[in-house]
Amino acid sequence: MSLKPQDVVVILKLLSFVGVATYPQLAHALGMSASEAHASVKRAAKSGLVNLESRRPNRKALLEFLVHGLKYVFPAERGPLTRGMPTSYATAPLADKLTVSGEPPPVWPDPDGTVRGEALEPLYRSAPGAARADAKLYELLALVDAIRSGRARERELAVKELQKRLE
Repeated sequence: MSLKPQDVVVILKLLSFVGVATYPQLAHALGMSASEAHASVKRAAKSGLVNLESRRPNRKALLEFLVHGLKYVFPAERGPLTRGMPTSYATAPLADKLTVSGEPPPVWPDPDGTVRGEALEPLYRSAPGAARADAKLYELLALVDAIRSGRARERELAVKELQKRLE
């Protein structure tokens, strides 16, 4: 059994729950079915990224995976210019730490988006909607996208910000 991209989104969402999240709560928050949420948690637990009983992420293992493995397992897929929701270095917490001039920002394609930029496919199709409803999840997903798609400086800053949030 191998991880799927949505498993990373589920693990990141688990970080924002206080107490034990039920599968229906998790599913509702992420726009997926309860069975998808359950299967994601099981795969993550089998990979050592989540404790199955507590449904809490193993922060040390998660950080190691996000920093050293994510961009190889789930590489960023870029697309054409589109309207969307800013991600990676184009939104908090990296937007005020970096200045990138002359190139369109990375965005998750979204017809309700407010920014025109280069399309960057999210890890899971419902991630933008879930991020819109949860600022903490949005920051984590943006940091993950900076690791998946960014240049060395962007990745370095994203890793530092992730370390702050996971340690």
